[in-house]
Amino acid sequence: MNNRHAALWMIGAIFSFTSMAIAGRAISGQLDTFEIMFYRSIMGFIIVLAVAKSIGTLGEIDLKHFRLHLMRNIFHFTGQNLWFFALPLIPLAQLFALEFTSPIWVLLLAPIFLGEVLTLRKIAIATLGFIGVLIVARPEIGAINMGILAAACAAIGFAGAAILTRKLTVHNSLTKILFFLTGLQIFFGLLCAGYDGDIALPSVGTAPWLILIGAAGLAAHFCMTKSLSLAPASLVMPVDFARLPLIAVIGVVFYGESLDLYVVLGAVLILVANYLNLSPQAYRKVFSN
Repeated sequence: MNNRHAALWMIGAIFSFTSMAIAGRAISGQLDTFEIMFYRSIMGFIIVLAVAKSIGTLGEIDLKHFRLHLMRNIFHFTGQNLWFFALPLIPLAQLFALEFTSPIWVLLLAPIFLGEVLTLRKIAIATLGFIGVLIVARPEIGAINMGILAAACAAIGFAGAAILTRKLTVHNSLTKILFFLTGLQIFFGLLCAGYDGDIALPSVGTAPWLILIGAAGLAAHFCMTKSLSLAPASLVMPVDFARLPLIAVIGVVFYGESLDLYVVLGAVLILVANYLNLSPQAYRKVFSN
């Protein structure tokens, strides 16, 4: 039952991350990535404090495990900035496809940092999902650009953040995790955005998108943290593959990006991998025949 509940929370994260991508692309030419992260974190911090005060969980915030929070947020801040940097440079489906190498890193690193068992089942499922990602992205060796490199490196940052989130959920509440997520990243964002002494202020046009980015980003991390508290990281993270076919359709409808047979085939393989990941019985039935 916990695995299914974890999957439902992860679906909430999928829709939140997708909303953030749409909003981020809308303002990518008006604010730099550090400014976006700075304003997003302020918005999230206000929401966290308001909700924590209303439900009486402010007392859960302390400095225990601060170094782990700091490390987790360095990984996330780096990955998220690279992701925003790549957002306007490459098609949405390709961005998300490259980002989805993150669960492969989680599967490989979770046994080292979390003590989770790397079974043949997990390797087979991750491989199947990754093949789907490659079919969708169809990366060409001669076509590597800064957007592709940034998206690929962002995946490593997200994997590190996911693994450390899993460690944090053992002894830290959601309120505490989200408090340090938003609070530390206000500091990181201010430091990086203000290094040149010039921070662009939100305008009438960008403010609504920044609010959406802040709310969606916080909701995504709430859902992901809740999901990781219910099930192992190596099981939860591959569910995020389902975001790829969703964003591919959005790319076609709103941005005129192409959607061909390869995208459909890759999306099917990704969805199959998720189904097998959530249903051990289905996995045994498929791979034992």
